[in-house]
Amino acid sequence: GPPPLSKRTGLSLSRKGSNLRYLAKLSSVGSISEEETCEKLKGLIQRQVQMCKRNLEVMDSVRRGAQLAIEECQYQFRNRRWNCSTLDSLPVFGKVVTQGTREAAFVYAISSAGVAFAVTRACSSGELEKCGCDRTVHGVSPQGECGRWEGREWRAGDLGPALTHSGHGAPHPSPPTGFQWSGCSDNIAYGVAFSQSFVDVRERSKGASSSRALMNLHNNEAGRKVVWHFPCHRHRQALPVARRVGKRLVSRWHRAMCGPRHAQALVPRNAQFKPHTDEDLVYLEPSPDFCEQDMRSGVLGTRGRTCNKTSKAIDGCELLCCGRGFHTALVELAERCSCKFHWCCFVKCRQCHRLVELHTCR
Repeated sequence: GPPPLSKRTGLSLSRKGSNLRYLAKLSSVGSISEEETCEKLKGLIQRQVQMCKRNLEVMDSVRRGAQLAIEECQYQFRNRRWNCSTLDSLPVFGKVVTQGTREAAFVYAISSAGVAFAVTRACSSGELEKCGCDRTVHGVSPQGECGRWEGREWRAGDLGPALTHSGHGAPHPSPPTGFQWSGCSDNIAYGVAFSQSFVDVRERSKGASSSRALMNLHNNEAGRKVVWHFPCHRHRQALPVARRVGKRLVSRWHRAMCGPRHAQALVPRNAQFKPHTDEDLVYLEPSPDFCEQDMRSGVLGTRGRTCNKTSKAIDGCELLCCGRGFHTALVELAERCSCKFHWCCFVKCRQCHRLVELHTCR
């Protein structure tokens, strides 16, 4: 029969495997507050263990970034044949990621971006002592009404229209008027630099002459470059920003470029294609079709997956089920309905039941 629902949906995070491989492992541990914990993190190379010990306060952010990367990968690919499913074996994403496919390119990019994003956010919110506000933003506001803001330091992102600044990223909002101010933009530079040091060291330790190392390093950097497009993390919830980062990387995944093995650089396999940019994703090997289960490769197949009967896109039953057809069943769905607000202050709802058609791939 088909694998369990948690396997088919890709919503169950591995507790054993390590892929990318250490980042997924980091997402399944608790707080990293002691040096001994660094030694226990399977999948880290020795230089990463040393970085872990020297940067204990940052490691929980790395863990959160890894968790966010997996969740975002699974969200962005939830309706595709490969849905970023995780396995309880090594490697956690299966051999799809070890074979240099475009899916591997996305996983490396989103993981690198997730670490940069999470460290930046922790830096901006004051969780980390080693980094602080980005002091490239400064100025004097025009005279006017100060109100409740008088005498208070304004931090970029609080309110107001945009004004330019001398640092990286998007313009920052202006402060209330009538006082000296210094901006506190997100210190993306620190988050990106830490991601680069921690994530890339694995590939650099192998020597960057191999095509796969070049591919991984390029995609790591492409993921971090996307983070620069969304500088205002501190005053936004993490998920919407991560969703925008994931969406942009998926658009890069759609037009990822295939390059041949080359000693010094990755170049398009077809000379008619234009060279890739720093923000493009690159891959080396064609992807399988992901239709049939192949546990040796970590491919779960699409049997038992829910499909959309009316859609002509990849989530439609024809494409998702690879032409095998699909089963249809009536399922009773329980949901809240007739909700009313009661003073004060709660919402009371009824529970309604309705029958819906559920289509699953043969």
